[in-house]
Amino acid sequence: MQGAGHRVAITGYGVVAPCGIGKQNFWKGLLGPGLSGSHTVEIENWDATPYFAGPKELRRADRCEQYALAAAHEALTQSGDLPYDRGRIGTIFGTGIGGLRTLEGQVEVRVAKGKERVSPFLVPMMMSNASGAAISMRHGFRGPAETICTACAAATHALGYAARQISWGMCDAVISGGSESAATITAVAGFENMTALSTSMVSKPFDATRDGFIFGEGAAVFVLERLDLAIKRGAKILGEIVGAGSNADAHHITAPSPGGVGAAACMQLALTDADLSPQDIKQVNAHGTSTPLNDAAEAQAVSKIFGKTYPPMTSIKGVTGHPLGAAGALEAAAVLLSFEHQLIPPTANTTVVDSEMAIDVVIGKPREWEPGPTISNNFGFGGHNGSIIISPYLD
Repeated sequence: MQGAGHRVAITGYGVVAPCGIGKQNFWKGLLGPGLSGSHTVEIENWDATPYFAGPKELRRADRCEQYALAAAHEALTQSGDLPYDRGRIGTIFGTGIGGLRTLEGQVEVRVAKGKERVSPFLVPMMMSNASGAAISMRHGFRGPAETICTACAAATHALGYAARQISWGMCDAVISGGSESAATITAVAGFENMTALSTSMVSKPFDATRDGFIFGEGAAVFVLERLDLAIKRGAKILGEIVGAGSNADAHHITAPSPGGVGAAACMQLALTDADLSPQDIKQVNAHGTSTPLNDAAEAQAVSKIFGKTYPPMTSIKGVTGHPLGAAGALEAAAVLLSFEHQLIPPTANTTVVDSEMAIDVVIGKPREWEPGPTISNNFGFGGHNGSIIISPYLD
């Protein structure tokens, strides 16, 4: 990362998603059929008991926190013991909303049974920083424990900020990622009434007939370390975070800036941070929500940055739905799996790319590729833009 003294390695990651729990199940899901027939996609038959000491502890954790702890368990198991001062291991996490399920449930309890029946654990269960705090406390990580809450860009911002903590020498390792489980009845109604959800109940990013997103959920967590320290302890290096960008559209609370101006500027910031040119990028993992305005703006931004030399581009939201603040984390996991399997997963459900878009969207089947630096984009309500560049590890 630009001006940094330390390279940032990824040594472990874990995934919890409706299309697969665990990294390799998630990969199988990314190659599977796309979403259709509902406004939401949620994890069925979720069992969090392996990640908690008992039923009492489990009842005091919102589903958002449960996902985060499960993904962190897989990530840390893969990474192995971190032999660093616990005061130099941080937890930088992202979420868009946090414990909304708990909040809505407890409002129903108050209305039906009175305020005396509201849980005393409501506040710690609903607060947005609960997931990151839970990971920090569970594992005794006493470095900076901060939560970034920038809507759908939150996890991407968290990963970029976490990498800088290591680059700048503030931490030796940081646990980072994002989690979300917010598809409550009220939240779905709100998105539906603002016409953000697909009326055809099909998620098809960049398709000519796209008409909105499907509400998703899930979590992905990553172990980031100083590369030299990770090598010294014999860790397997899965990839590197080499650059990150963050900016604001300063345009509208929900709509992207016209022409994708803010998104293009954000991608350029990430490229500059990584000291890379557009020609160095070998894949774009798109935000690609399947909404008319977002996809059009992102396509225009990609055209601005890459011109006629645009790399292959994919969106996994045709399979995962849109998990809001966890989107960037799940998509970073997809990038690492794309490196491992040397395939770019297809953009599920997309059959005819909008003719107004000058981009190369991977559709139909996975595309073979030689893994290289990949830019992953996420753009959130409020005009928040985030891009990170993940690269295969090169000696």
